[in-house]
Amino acid sequence: MQQQKPNLSFWQIWNMCFGFLGIQFGFALQNGNVSRIFQTLGASVDDIPILWVAAPLTGLIVQPIVGYWSDKTWGRLGRRRPFFLYGAILTTLSLFIMPNSPTLWIAAGVLWIMDASINVTMEPFRALVGDNLNEKQRATGYSMQSFFIGVGAVVASALPWMMTNWFGISNTASEGQIPESVKYAFYFGGAILFVAVTWTVIKTKEYSPTQLAKFDSDNSELPLDNASLKVINFAKGALVFALLGGGLLGCVVALELEKELYLLAALLLSFALVQLIAGFLQNKQRVSGGFYQVVYDVFTMPKTMQQLAVVQFFSWFSLFAMWIYTTSAVTSFHYATTDVTSKAYNDGADWVGVLFAAYNGFAALAAIAIPVIVKRVGLAWAHCINLLLGAGALISFMFIQQPQLLWLPMIGVGFAWASILSLPYAMLSNSLPSNKMGVFMGIFNFFIVIPQLLAASILGLILRHLFDNQPIYALVIGGVSFIFAAVSVLRVKTHSA
Repeated sequence: MQQQKPNLSFWQIWNMCFGFLGIQFGFALQNGNVSRIFQTLGASVDDIPILWVAAPLTGLIVQPIVGYWSDKTWGRLGRRRPFFLYGAILTTLSLFIMPNSPTLWIAAGVLWIMDASINVTMEPFRALVGDNLNEKQRATGYSMQSFFIGVGAVVASALPWMMTNWFGISNTASEGQIPESVKYAFYFGGAILFVAVTWTVIKTKEYSPTQLAKFDSDNSELPLDNASLKVINFAKGALVFALLGGGLLGCVVALELEKELYLLAALLLSFALVQLIAGFLQNKQRVSGGFYQVVYDVFTMPKTMQQLAVVQFFSWFSLFAMWIYTTSAVTSFHYATTDVTSKAYNDGADWVGVLFAAYNGFAALAAIAIPVIVKRVGLAWAHCINLLLGAGALISFMFIQQPQLLWLPMIGVGFAWASILSLPYAMLSNSLPSNKMGVFMGIFNFFIVIPQLLAASILGLILRHLFDNQPIYALVIGGVSFIFAAVSVLRVKTHSA
């Protein structure tokens, strides 16, 4: 007989989500400062997207693997907590190393390691909410995570500014050198990340696989055993993606198109190869392995997850455009400089850190307000409204001339960000079986990662050919993408209103 998970206390949920405060220190320092580090080490504006490829590409590979293995793990530290701890150790080391990178390519490599480590830690945190909370408390759990994300990012995003304005640490350095304010911000953030994640590891208990089986919902849309697996025509999909990828690759080579398009062609061809391997395993009836299980689950996602995938795609395309181009957009458009050694550039870059802190602060407040909005208009309309606020915010960067007023659009960005971090998961959670919570959360990350890879492939090209390489237009494109996401969310059908 199916049992209900007991309600957890406020402080149990608090402890379970507290590690997200630390994760966000790493995430916010990365988002707010890596483009600055790249430019300081010699990267041009149009090189930045391809250098950022490491981050989403790593998530695409790591999260479903971590999700699958965390579903299968049970030991002294539990199911998800070993991944929290080991990921936190690696992330902390990466944060200490990143601002000391002597060359551009070393910085790009450290970014790859850092993002892999963050993903190892972050993905199981999403699954932990589904593991430990019943359906009534899951929205509270995800909102609590959003709150800690907002609070952590407020402090982390403003750390370089705080180091300069509160502690007198220089925000300028000689050519090719990272300012001391950035270095100390990364050191402090790494320490906080490790302490916060360790707190959750120590203070949180997990249900065993046997206990979870008793709690498992009987209304899942998905089969839970290999005997129920249906046959999928992988060959057809492989052929389509092979033709698309091969055709694009041929055009890039023959017409000498931009190098970023090699990435897009490689992604298409890689997905064709994945389907070929899955088809081979299916024909040989070797369907119990992790590789086939993950690929199969991609092709048999719940309907709700398929619809939310579209919403996530456009939402995260917008966010990635904002993260990689806000520094260059504000310094060139509002501070009128591209000289990374100038005081104007570094003042502008510091102000971007404050702006990122502001939108995360507004996100923390929005995490409190969003449940009220949901009660009035429902999940889909609440998410639609918040995404439209984000759209207006990014587009308004083009029309606000004074940089001191750029904190105003951060209100809209904050509501969009808090909504993206919570409402899609609230809409999705009831359609996932508990014994596959980790792997499906990892697969859901595909629709966060793929738009980021696409942005890295085409945004630089679009800016060069259509907008005279002016990064401010990347923010406008991000705003338009938010509008598409807002329209798409109204098509999502959920189990609850």
